Amino acid sequence: MTGTTLDDYTDRYARRVRGMTASEIRALFAVASRPEVVSLAGGAPYIAALPLDAVGEMLGRLGSEHGVTTLQYGIGQGTLELRERICEVMALSGIDAACGASPEDVVVTVGGQQALDLVARLFLDPGDVVLAEGPTYVGALGVFQAAQAQVAHIPMDADGLIPEALEATIADLARAGRRVKFLYTIPTYQNPTGVTLSEERRERVLDICERAGLLVVEDDPYGQLGFEGEAPAPLRARRRDGVFYLSTFSKTFAPGLRVGWILAPHAVRDKLVIASEAQILCPSGYAQAAVATYLGTMPWRQQLKVYREVYRERRDAMLDALADLMPEGTTWTTPAGGLFVWATLPDGLDSKAMMPRAVAARVAYVPGTGFYADGTGTDTMRLNFSFPPPERIREGVRRLAGVMEQEIATRRVFGAVGGSAGRRGQAGSDVPGPDLA
Repeated sequence: MTGTTLDDYTDRYARRVRGMTASEIRALFAVASRPEVVSLAGGAPYIAALPLDAVGEMLGRLGSEHGVTTLQYGIGQGTLELRERICEVMALSGIDAACGASPEDVVVTVGGQQALDLVARLFLDPGDVVLAEGPTYVGALGVFQAAQAQVAHIPMDADGLIPEALEATIADLARAGRRVKFLYTIPTYQNPTGVTLSEERRERVLDICERAGLLVVEDDPYGQLGFEGEAPAPLRARRRDGVFYLSTFSKTFAPGLRVGWILAPHAVRDKLVIASEAQILCPSGYAQAAVATYLGTMPWRQQLKVYREVYRERRDAMLDALADLMPEGTTWTTPAGGLFVWATLPDGLDSKAMMPRAVAARVAYVPGTGFYADGTGTDTMRLNFSFPPPERIREGVRRLAGVMEQEIATRRVFGAVGGSAGRRGQAGSDVPGPDLA
């Protein structure tokens, strides 16, 4: 062995560990949580909007009155009561019994993240290719990386994933002899862009994947958080076969409970349960009871309306601040729901290089590089509007705009530093062809 390392176990790790890297978002949490920093970085829901006194009483009763069952082991698939409640929640979006949604085909997971990991464990071998929007959810990239798969990004515009680019990428990979397993997509209020796949494109994307024999993994954490009328029906409401529907209660109730689910094709359900049991034995009985009781005894539909109003106000505050304060040449998306705005910087600015100066100015965001498997996207950033109140959002944008103005002034004096290799097309702009990372 040559050289030195701070990790005495480097030579003992499994091969799949070698490519693991820290999440751009997780690395920011320690800084962004400081009270003097305006954090536009995370994706935390505004939990204070919940009726916390009533929720606290409910949680207490689950322990004191029902602890014999809620604190005990359970079954790997999740409780029937919760799976039935989950079907009620999905029915609001059009995923109902008429399109094959059944408690028997629901698997309860530890948040949406475990749902992603289970799908990857079942379907991905080292070297397989996953198709995903570019940019895409950073947590999904971590799962696919851990599975030793590669990600081919499909570009987006203001109407979401571009079907022609999807079709071309599938054809290119087939000619290269690459094995593509599935399309991973967040079609509604996408993370990180906030963009929604249009009604017309949803059918085209499903047709393309069906012709190519590809599974579709639909991630839908934000679909019930729309501000501008009803969202288009989920992909799973349109096609039963070959579509896995993943969601979570982290954005609509409580992320700390870590409860999500998969609605899977019936033939796959048992394998998902076996894989989940190998990981966690069973999901938390207490957390499941908390969610099921909340859905069964509290006005959760009304609570969704409260969240929508809170987030609409904060979205508008961010959009107004961006329009008033951002330097010329900055562009951004206008989300119709969800938690995020995706901003593109003026030519020459690098969001990752700028981050230390932003933190020094007491504002945090997530650099766009974290949402691409190949580390490009340096000219972009994700801004969250769900957690800070409107006045803090405006102050955060003011601080961020000041940092950007300083960066622009420095470039005028000293010239460009580095190249533009990290630039890539993004939602709402002209985009180049997809890349394999």
